[in-house]
Amino acid sequence: MAGFNKVILMGNLTRNPELRYTPSGTPVASFGLAVSRRFKQGEDLKEEVCFVDIVVFGKQAEHCGQYLSKGNGAIVEGRLQQRRWETEDGQKRSKHEIVAQTVTFMPKRQDGGGGGGGGADAPAPDDQSYEVEEQG
Repeated sequence: MAGFNKVILMGNLTRNPELRYTPSGTPVASFGLAVSRRFKQGEDLKEEVCFVDIVVFGKQAEHCGQYLSKGNGAIVEGRLQQRRWETEDGQKRSKHEIVAQTVTFMPKRQDGGGGGGGGADAPAPDDQSYEVEEQG
């Protein structure tokens, strides 16, 4: 049976993107995304937040490193991936993350309310999306 692996998330960055380069020179950016869901439980309005690690490759990784910062909104489209490794003391570890194929920068809020990423960063292009070829 064939599989289908596609994820679309919209949320706010939980940390500034960390930009690094592979030994072959490919840019790689990683950041966290908080995705919330609001729902009513009885008379109360509840909020559930899911924290997801995002990895981006190529030119798009450089754009994320340049234009995104903690608190910015983004739409991430990509695939779910599980990474497995063994620690120095022999413990097996794994984690799920999203390998982004596109990241769309959300326009910054004009109302000045909440989620600010600071005023010193370069302005992100409004509703800008970059396509990159997936690595690996």
